Amino acid sequence: MPSPPPPSSDAVPARLARLNDAMRHMITRPGHNRVVMTDAVAQLLGDRSTPAGVDRLRRLFEAVRDFDRFTADNDPYGEHDFGRFELFGEALYWKIDYYDRACGGASPDATNPDVTCRILTIMRVRDY
Repeated sequence: MPSPPPPSSDAVPARLARLNDAMRHMITRPGHNRVVMTDAVAQLLGDRSTPAGVDRLRRLFEAVRDFDRFTADNDPYGEHDFGRFELFGEALYWKIDYYDRACGGASPDATNPDVTCRILTIMRVRDY
């Protein structure tokens, strides 16, 4: 079965935004996509084998999942691939990048989830 034609350039940002929002909304069940955090963010969470650590991880994921403050400054291309928020007394970023399914290089078509692995990275602003 042939692949569908690529979307028009006007439709690309909206399609990427829908896919990126869907990935964030399923942050605890990313499927073939991945969610990673820097060591500094992991340290902010503390021991995730304790109730307090689990609660901090839940709060972190909720903050990323529920982020909706997209503006021209933080989302100039309309892809919903970046956010900045405050949590645990720290300024944090999350960023989504598009890789091929093997994560060996860039996705050939970030609008096609069948050939794309989205990697959402959570990091401290001061470590960026």
